[in-house]
Amino acid sequence: MNWNNKLTHQLHTSYPIIQAPMFGVSTPAMVAATSKANCLGSLALADLDAAKCSELIKETKKLTNKPFAVNIFVHEIPEITNELKNRYSKTKNFLEELARQNQIEVILPEIDDIKVNSYQEQLDVIIAENCKIVSFTFGNLDQPSIKRLQNNETILIGTCTSVNEALILEQSGIDIICVQGIEAGGHRGSFTNEDIPQIGGLSLLSQVRDSVKVPIIYAGGIYNARTLAASKTLGADGFQIGSLFLCSEESALKDFEKQRIRNLEEDEIMLTKSFSGRYARGIKNNFIEAVENSDFILPYPYQNKLTGELRKASRAQKNPEFVNLWTGQSINQFSGKSTTDILEDLIKQVEKL
Repeated sequence: MNWNNKLTHQLHTSYPIIQAPMFGVSTPAMVAATSKANCLGSLALADLDAAKCSELIKETKKLTNKPFAVNIFVHEIPEITNELKNRYSKTKNFLEELARQNQIEVILPEIDDIKVNSYQEQLDVIIAENCKIVSFTFGNLDQPSIKRLQNNETILIGTCTSVNEALILEQSGIDIICVQGIEAGGHRGSFTNEDIPQIGGLSLLSQVRDSVKVPIIYAGGIYNARTLAASKTLGADGFQIGSLFLCSEESALKDFEKQRIRNLEEDEIMLTKSFSGRYARGIKNNFIEAVENSDFILPYPYQNKLTGELRKASRAQKNPEFVNLWTGQSINQFSGKSTTDILEDLIKQVEKL
């Protein structure tokens, strides 16, 4: 297989393979290990404050001198109204009672104590640290930010879950589009419609390929040579992989979380809004069953901020029933090897195929 294409030239990698920016899972060490395999690592900054973003970028630079992407959330922040405050209070009471019933001691934050960071604050750090590849999800950058990053010669990678979103990104001047299939683990990158899409990832990939001219990265269900080759055939220039690294040596997941993932059955994987207020694909557990069809799901990011302390307390107790374990539909052996070895094994598989 000839790996060289426009994407490898743009990203300065030998292979057009991108390690997915999995917030809470990927680490600076995982980014560096990906770079060691001559692929593109992604540092997940999510909606962290500027100081933490700077700290993580500096830590990653100490581990690798190769290019890596930084990934940010570009969601709209809902206004805090009296209605939202009332809903928040009721949801907080419900979750604290649910925690008590399950022997989890936790005090959840009041809405006025929550700090929500905008991506504009992160851009100052990203530019100051001379990060030349920025990927983003949950929306599109505003035009002044796009121009600012373009003036800094920054490559922009936007996430779409529909043809319409892909067209919006291309028309905005985004350099590369990541097509996120419904098979992918973690949060959906949707921004024009938060309903679950009714189109499969590979069908979506083919339609986006017919609709845009910019390079395309495909994310969703890639875990071996055949799945990577299938996405290439349908028009992908690059391949974003996440779930394959969940139990890797560099993963931030705890041992009990990795063990739960390795015992996964296919009927346990689902899309849920219960932890964050946005659809994300992960492993069904007691928390999801208690919350998913209730009236106690706030809009993102307030649900995510509210449940954060509960998840932290559950991890401290090694309780997989109240933590979010995101994973895609493609179950695999979830290797504990280094990310570098996992990628090199995959590349060898593809070349044999």
